Amino acid sequence: MPYFVYRIQPGPTKLLNSLEKLDQFDSFKEARTLVRSLRAEQATDDTSQYKVIFADSELHAEELLQEKREAPILREWEK
Repeated sequence: MPYFVYRIQPGPTKLLNSLEKLDQFDSFKEARTLVRSLRAEQATDDTSQYKVIFADSELHAEELLQEKREAPILREWEK
C-alpha cells in the first residue's frame, strides 16, 4: 500500500476541508521527508496542514482524512 501526501486547507466547516493530493510514495521515509520540507517552507500566515496517510487507494486516503475522530481523553496530569 502506498503513502499519500496531502495538503489540507481549512474550509468553512470541519466537514468541508479542501484536500489536495501532492504526491504518492512506496516508502514512509520519502513521504515524511517531503512533508517535513513542505512544513519548513510554509509561510506563517498559511493555515494549511500537510499529512501523510497510508491507504489502499487515493479514495480510501481521502475518506480517512475526512473521517471525524474523537478527541483524545486528557488525563488529570495532562491538563
